[in-house]
Amino acid sequence: MQGEADRQGEFLDVNSVVGHLLPEKSVFAFLAVHRERLFPAQMFADLFPSGKGRPSIPAETMAAVIVLQSLQGLSDREAADAAQFDLRWKAACGFVLGDKGFHPTTLTYWRKRLAASDRPHRIFEVVREVITETGVLAGKHRRALDSTILDDAVARQDTVTQLISSIRRVAREVDGGGSVVAQRATRLAALTGTGYEHSGKPRIAWDDDAAQQDLVSALVGDALAVLEALDLEAITKKEDNDAEQQAVALLALVAGQDVEPAAGSDGTDGRWRIARKTAPDRVISTVDPDARHAHKTQTRRQDGFKAHIMIEPDTGLITATELTKPGGAANTDASVGVRLLPTDPTIDVDATGEVLGDTAYATGQMLADLAGTRWTPVVKPWPQKPAVKGGFVMDDFTYDADANTLTCPNNLTRPLGKNGRVNFASACRDCPLRQQCTTSKNGRKVNLGEHHQLQREHRKQFTDNAIQETYRKHRPMVERSIAWLTRKNRRVPYRGITANNTWLHHRSAAINLRQLATMGLTTNNGTWTLGTA
Repeated sequence: MQGEADRQGEFLDVNSVVGHLLPEKSVFAFLAVHRERLFPAQMFADLFPSGKGRPSIPAETMAAVIVLQSLQGLSDREAADAAQFDLRWKAACGFVLGDKGFHPTTLTYWRKRLAASDRPHRIFEVVREVITETGVLAGKHRRALDSTILDDAVARQDTVTQLISSIRRVAREVDGGGSVVAQRATRLAALTGTGYEHSGKPRIAWDDDAAQQDLVSALVGDALAVLEALDLEAITKKEDNDAEQQAVALLALVAGQDVEPAAGSDGTDGRWRIARKTAPDRVISTVDPDARHAHKTQTRRQDGFKAHIMIEPDTGLITATELTKPGGAANTDASVGVRLLPTDPTIDVDATGEVLGDTAYATGQMLADLAGTRWTPVVKPWPQKPAVKGGFVMDDFTYDADANTLTCPNNLTRPLGKNGRVNFASACRDCPLRQQCTTSKNGRKVNLGEHHQLQREHRKQFTDNAIQETYRKHRPMVERSIAWLTRKNRRVPYRGITANNTWLHHRSAAINLRQLATMGLTTNNGTWTLGTA
């Protein structure tokens, strides 16, 4: 059942004793006074539908703990210790001086309850409602989009470790999987003398390429044998069977993503080797199958997730956020940006707005999605790369939408073929501008994307009017919010998209609350207001 705070207070209430020592306009001071108003008990009533059982810690107290934990980047144990020994935490959370606080597993329990609810991000949503009520964003119709890579909480695993781990997981999670593994996955034990009862790497001559290939062949053979022996159709149809289905799916994935038939093999003779390439969307750890390789730039490589945020650039307040895998068409900056825009309730429904972003948001698809909406794209266009250094770029070719033709700088016109392809071919042979256009002996070829005209018009608009000035003035502010978000919190604390997406929302809520507290957030006749307003 849901616990309730003591409305009468106690003699050794920390806030009444040392509350005056809390830093003014800090999150601690704000929560000490306003946590019950910000996080009322009814806000969490659905998490505790039963009136029976041992009362939980009051909802407003746990909400304050979650905010402070996210703000300071503490583990559950560290947060529990802070609530027990740190007077600032005790004051902010409403604990009395001698209160022992709570067990660290209480935070795990609350996260599970929130994750299973209809509103897992309610703490972020409530803080965002406060932002709206203060009016701090009234009339501010610009929003900036950006993303950053967050490191995962697990270690990257190589192919051998993933195969062994996946087979062990099937034995552990799948009904009857243990006997299947014992009976069918025998190649590893025959090769090394050690089966799947041990999780570590087998002892082989790791500097011997042939020994490594024999090991990979044995592991892949065992994985395929286990998959063949399992009743996959029955596992798929079984209800409430997520653990088994995930174990089987992961085994099938890791058995194929990193291996290929050995030289001279077609894969039917049981000889396999590590593939000489990286599979798209490669699983990098069986401990966290959602984590992925990430490439924010060509030189900066990380493993983990991507955090997307939308902010109001003047205040830096985060109005929408989402955590995704770093790869995949649905997880690009532009795709997520388009998803985030309509989820922001801090901007008037009927108001027109400007959305700011770097070149990652200047895709033809995003420009097409924004066309006809209330959002004006103030995004930096994709750079045009000439085929010849210092030569002609795409905008030097004239496109005629009515005739569906493309005219080159030498006034040669060709029709667009399928998929937007244009081949000037032999027309380039005697062209006096060839040295500025192409180095290909077959002439210049041009591929126009589906929304190339929108991108062309956007580049011209960005260059010719005040959009570029607006971008340079307001878009860099999002980097400040990214810095707030990642400071001492570059690594996510949990495993999986769902858990870390909730953490990201809590982290964003805590940062917003800190910013609001700095701006003098308080109440006036029951309404949230800012002292600086």
